[in-house]
Amino acid sequence: MNNSASDHSFYIESEEEDDEKEFPKGEDNGNESDSSDYSVENQQQNKPSSYNTSWPQSYRQSIDLYSSVPSPSIGFLGTPTLSRLGSSFLSSSLTRRYTPESLPVDARPFLVPVDDEQPPQQRRSSHTLLPPIPPSRRSSILRKDEKASRVSHEHPISRQSSNAQAVLNGINVLCGVGILSTPYAAKEGGWAGLSILFLFSVLSFYTGMLLRYCLDSKPGLETYPDIGFAAFGNPGRIAISIILYVELYGCCIEYIILESDNLSSLFPNAHLSLGGFYMNPKVLFAVLTTLAVLPTVWLRDLTVLSYISAGGVIASILVVICLFWVGLVDGVGFERSGTTLNLGTLPVAIGLYGYCYSGHAVFPNIYTSMANPSQYPAVLLACFAICTLMYAGVAVMGYTMFGESTQSQFTLNMPQDLVATKIALWTTVVNPFTKYALTIMPVAMSLEELIPSSHLKSHVFAILIRTGLVLSTLGLALTIPFFGLVMSLIGSLLTMLVTLILPCACFLSILRGRITRFQGALCIIIITVGVISSAFGTYSALSKIIENLMS
Repeated sequence: MNNSASDHSFYIESEEEDDEKEFPKGEDNGNESDSSDYSVENQQQNKPSSYNTSWPQSYRQSIDLYSSVPSPSIGFLGTPTLSRLGSSFLSSSLTRRYTPESLPVDARPFLVPVDDEQPPQQRRSSHTLLPPIPPSRRSSILRKDEKASRVSHEHPISRQSSNAQAVLNGINVLCGVGILSTPYAAKEGGWAGLSILFLFSVLSFYTGMLLRYCLDSKPGLETYPDIGFAAFGNPGRIAISIILYVELYGCCIEYIILESDNLSSLFPNAHLSLGGFYMNPKVLFAVLTTLAVLPTVWLRDLTVLSYISAGGVIASILVVICLFWVGLVDGVGFERSGTTLNLGTLPVAIGLYGYCYSGHAVFPNIYTSMANPSQYPAVLLACFAICTLMYAGVAVMGYTMFGESTQSQFTLNMPQDLVATKIALWTTVVNPFTKYALTIMPVAMSLEELIPSSHLKSHVFAILIRTGLVLSTLGLALTIPFFGLVMSLIGSLLTMLVTLILPCACFLSILRGRITRFQGALCIIIITVGVISSAFGTYSALSKIIENLMS
């Protein structure tokens, strides 16, 4: 009833067409029956351990691209690319690869490289569950491997990421635009509210570990939606996928608002007047940002942007250094005292702090790509420790520098005439341009799977879907242009689900009967904390958004 990914994805189809041109079907020399028998056998053997045969089948490949840095290869929708293979700058194991269940049988990676130095406890993914390759197909597969090797310029293709690579990928996912709003969160919650940041850090680390236990509970689990399927069946897979996609979509709205706010700060006198139509700086730059990112979402292969977006860690560190420089060297000082606790706006701070730990959608991908999965706890601990220290440090610096006048992004508070401010603003402006397409891509690919197979040849559908998504983010960004409040809403409504509630619920469902009372009680406590935080944070954020819209 559910079609495979190849029935919905023009990416795979166009590549198959290229392969057919170079390796005609006639080269099998009458062995089509053997290939057909192997197809049936392969499907039967993979079926028991398959958790990603239903929508969305593109989740793994799209999140891998969103969270890693494959080799550069660029092309627009509808034009064949030369290669999908290559090495990775940070994590070559997190390249855009297709799981066996999401590829047609003839295109699946039959040959799995074996590393003699691979540790015996290496976790087996569904890639290693494939049967041996029949002799009748060995020659054609080897020719395809030679073709890929030529195109990739002899770069070795590694499928294992080191601990350092995993840490860098984890930090790149965790430490995003949320760091800009931590001083604002400190203002909204007061100094005592910072305890919520550390509480969420500890709870999020624990739930990240729970995802690992869920992945190890059954063979074939690789992604967050797979965990949802194992816990609650297909409805769980679909529900978790929708929540994750909506969260990514909300991040794209934040990018538009972020660009609008910071560019209008750089160019406060910019405007556009055509006839009776007038655009103020914020609206103008929101529109210009949309026009700038629109061609990037039409790209068929975003690995070039993946290279650039890997600088997200560097960008975050640079912005933090600029803030410290402005406070210490440029004389702004750290003299504001602030308030101890703001109960009235504390729920907004809860959502903002929660947003800081919205990396759980990617943690399963990072874990399943590690060369030494036993080091996952240390990797996760390093990611959370580094990011929490950065978040807390920026919150303290920003709030003591700007006090009660702290805005939703601390870059807007920094004196405009300082060089450090210019560097911070331009760094903040450039970064989302590289991340927007990568963030919206998983959402777009999931919707493209729904295109009927009869319309596969028409790439117009894909372009329309992606264009519609971009324009809709612009419309929402212009409708609710409140960066901090939108972030609080996303953090309260979605991140609490992804980070606190769902990992515990899936853990209890999958491992019921095999956990201790302490583990069960702790999961219930975390779920309770998540539900209460989500309820209060969502209500507060929505109330303030409505209040600002009405004023």
